[in-house]
Amino acid sequence: MTKEQALPQPTPAFTAADYLRWEAEQLDKHEYLRGETFAMGGASRRYVTISGNVFSALDDALEGTPCRAYMADMKVQAAADEAYFYPDVLVTCDPADHRADQFMRAPKLIVEVLSPATAAYDRGEKFAAYRRIASLTDFVLIDPDHRRIEHYRRIKDSRWELQEVEPEQALLLQSLEVSIAWQRVFRNAD
Repeated sequence: MTKEQALPQPTPAFTAADYLRWEAEQLDKHEYLRGETFAMGGASRRYVTISGNVFSALDDALEGTPCRAYMADMKVQAAADEAYFYPDVLVTCDPADHRADQFMRAPKLIVEVLSPATAAYDRGEKFAAYRRIASLTDFVLIDPDHRRIEHYRRIKDSRWELQEVEPEQALLLQSLEVSIAWQRVFRNAD
């Protein structure tokens, strides 16, 4: 064994292009952040129910508009070649996104349903990457355990405003001209 063989060999960086090729061949979903991949875990019944409720409400409300709702299996490029995520629900009005096969680039709304394992990441690192998407106007976090909805709305280029949606109030998404009843979000979740 030579001296060079005994030393740890640097691992080449896993580029975004590598990730996209690799992910297309995987059975399970993985998110990508600055050269690292993270396996997506399974979801609870409540998590899936709430995601489905939000998707269904948006799909109904957006009928006849240029905007469409997508759920779970569609990736979003959150920062050019740095981050790719699978939001629970997203809405885009961009015609190029409607033709995209691998990922979308111009969402207006992203919804994440929190789990105990992902809550800190969704609020922190992931939201920081999402804020770099120029088209994003609304980011919604839904906590199934505490039945809480947090709605972040872009009010200026880099400023975001938080509105906590109280029980029995509607989630108002002004940028899409959509309102979703609090009860519809949590319907059948218990």
